[in-house]
Amino acid sequence: MQPFDLPSSVPVAFGAGRLGDLGALATDRLGPQQRFLLVADPFAVSAGLAERLSQGLEEAGHKTALFSKVVSDPREGDIDACAAAARAFSASAVIALGGGSAMDTGKLAAAIVGTDEGSAAFALTTKPFPGNGLPIIAIPTTSGTGAEMTAVSVFSLADGTKVWSWGPELFPKLALLDPAVTVSLPASLTAATGVDALVHAIESMTNRKAHPLNDPAAMRAIGLVRRWLPRAVADGADLEARGQIQIAACLAGAAIAVNGCAVAHGLGHALGTVGHVHHGRAVGLSLRVALAGNVAATPERHALVAEAFGIERQGRDDAALAAALPEAYDAFLREVGLEISLAGDGLSGGDVDRLAAACDTEENQPMFDVTCRNFDRAEVERLCHAMLTAA
Repeated sequence: MQPFDLPSSVPVAFGAGRLGDLGALATDRLGPQQRFLLVADPFAVSAGLAERLSQGLEEAGHKTALFSKVVSDPREGDIDACAAAARAFSASAVIALGGGSAMDTGKLAAAIVGTDEGSAAFALTTKPFPGNGLPIIAIPTTSGTGAEMTAVSVFSLADGTKVWSWGPELFPKLALLDPAVTVSLPASLTAATGVDALVHAIESMTNRKAHPLNDPAAMRAIGLVRRWLPRAVADGADLEARGQIQIAACLAGAAIAVNGCAVAHGLGHALGTVGHVHHGRAVGLSLRVALAGNVAATPERHALVAEAFGIERQGRDDAALAAALPEAYDAFLREVGLEISLAGDGLSGGDVDRLAAACDTEENQPMFDVTCRNFDRAEVERLCHAMLTAA
């Protein structure tokens, strides 16, 4: 068995209505009279969540300023503007409120606020963070990325290339999970973000870095998504389902914080670069075409995934049990309404070469390398073709 390290976990506060506790929680964690830059995406602003949060913080004796120029798949300029806003406000901490893009923006901006260098300088861990960044509180309004539990921020360079930064400075000081803030999320995004959490859990259990101490969190996340995501998609006001999916995303995020992801994220990030497909849907579709080959490579690990997914063993050995997983996974994607075809995104089989080339890059190749099997160019092209022509 290979050696491994387990990083310190991020403290979590969970429960419906916990957004109202943020003022007291912030004082307890960071001290009184903080100056918070609130990084909020358009959903958090339009839903009134950012205003409610600011009012609660002000009542608790803190000062706030709002940065709301958060876009899906943030680019380096967005993050640099956020860092500049934190400097201008003399912020002592950052609160990231929203989906994965808000958390990626807020986390990375907080880490670089003490340097004159832009975010691009820290892409792909080419250099360490300066170490004088601001503490972060993460409040997800979607249940998928698990960014509240990770030391990673994903963003795009000015040319559109999707990259990532990593470092312990990106770990939040607190993750606040309030299922009530997710009830307005549309069914399609509920499905896509929930699938993202599922893929995180599966890849953390089956890549080359997998180890048994990380299995329980990932297996629990898989079971929760399988059971509760259809309910959350069918009824967005179902707080129990919303809360269970939040917990699943949190567990899966903690799992990938240890083990990382694999081929579905390498291929999914490439699909995001080429076709601007939503991240959760992109990785979900990517795992769909890669799963059968992964199962064949490590049936014993995928048998654990199959059991967590609710597939009954019925006397089958590991190989036979794992072999049932790809069909069950495909059926689940369709059950929650994830759009399989990419035709509506303007993509087709004619884009195989572009997509395969985007996979073979410095930012995406490491996720292929850590997968439980090896890939040559022909296999990458086969996966691309299968995904681009699926219906």
